Amino acid sequence: MSLPPLLVIIPMHPEQLSELQTRFEVIYRPSHHPTPEGWGPEGERVRFVLTNGSRGMSAAELTHLPNVELVSALGAGYENLDIPAMRARNIVVVHGAGANAPTVADQGFALLLAAIRRIPEYDAACRKGIWRDALPMQPGVAGKKLGIVGLGAVGRQFANRGEGFDMQIGYRNRNRRDDLPSHYQYFDSVTALAEWADILVVTAPGGAESHHMINADVLRALGKDGFLVNLGRGSVVDTAALADALRNGVIAGAGLDVYEGEPSPPAALIDLQNIVLSPHVAGRSPEAEAATLSMFMENTRRYQAGEPVMTPL
Repeated sequence: MSLPPLLVIIPMHPEQLSELQTRFEVIYRPSHHPTPEGWGPEGERVRFVLTNGSRGMSAAELTHLPNVELVSALGAGYENLDIPAMRARNIVVVHGAGANAPTVADQGFALLLAAIRRIPEYDAACRKGIWRDALPMQPGVAGKKLGIVGLGAVGRQFANRGEGFDMQIGYRNRNRRDDLPSHYQYFDSVTALAEWADILVVTAPGGAESHHMINADVLRALGKDGFLVNLGRGSVVDTAALADALRNGVIAGAGLDVYEGEPSPPAALIDLQNIVLSPHVAGRSPEAEAATLSMFMENTRRYQAGEPVMTPL
C-alpha cells in the first residue's frame, strides 16, 4: 500500500524526516520564502502539508495543491496560514498548540532574568576584568508583578514559573478565564495591565488583530522601571517604539525571542545594551521538537482514521 504524499516546506532534522517517512511519502521542499510557482507534478499529488506559522501557506500556493486534505503548522503559531482559503476548500487545518510550551516558557524566563539582571553585560565585564563596583546594580526578580498578554499554554507555563519566584500574576486575554487560580488578576486592556506590571510578557499570537499591540502608549504605561519580554510574534511589538523607549529610558529593558523582519537581525535594536535577543529559538529543544512532531503524527492519524483531530483551527 502506497504512503500518502506529504509536502514539508520547513527545514527539519534528518531524524525528524526519517520518522515522517515511516508514515508518509515525504516531499521535502524547505524554504523560508513562499514559492507561488508551485511544486510541479509532485504538488498535484500532495495530500498533507507540514509548515509553521512563520512560513505559512498562502492561497496562491494552495492553487498548486489540488488534492491537499490537511495542512498543519508545526508549533502554536499560524499567522501566515490563509485559513479562509483552506476552509473554502474544506481543508482540515491543525497546529501544535501547547506542545512546545514548556520550552518556550523556559527560554522566556531566561530572557527575563538575563534582561533584568543584565547577565550578558555582567558576563562581558567579568571577561574584561571589570569588578562589580564599576557596574550598575540591578533589581531582583522575586516578588515582582508579572503581567502576561495572552494566557494560553505558554502563558500558563510562564505564570507557573513566575509563581516559583513569588510573583503576583496579572493577565490580559480576549476574555476572562474561569479555570485560573483565584489570585490571578484579569485586566480589560493591555495598557491597564502594563500600568500594573513590573514585567510585561507577551505570548499572544501574531496576525492583524495583535499587530503592534505593544505600542508607545503601552510602553509608557509600563514605565521607567518596567521590563518587556516577547515570546509571541515580532509583529505584536512596534519595533520603532520599543527602540525609542529603550534609548530614552521609557522602560528599563527588554528580552526578545521574536522580532519584526525575521530572520534579518533587528537593526533598530542590536546596538542597545538594555535588551537581550535570541533568534526565535524559544520553541526549539529536542523535547519540544519531539512533542510537536508527535502531535502532528497523532493529528494525521486521527484524520486518516475518521476521528476528530486534536488541535483544529
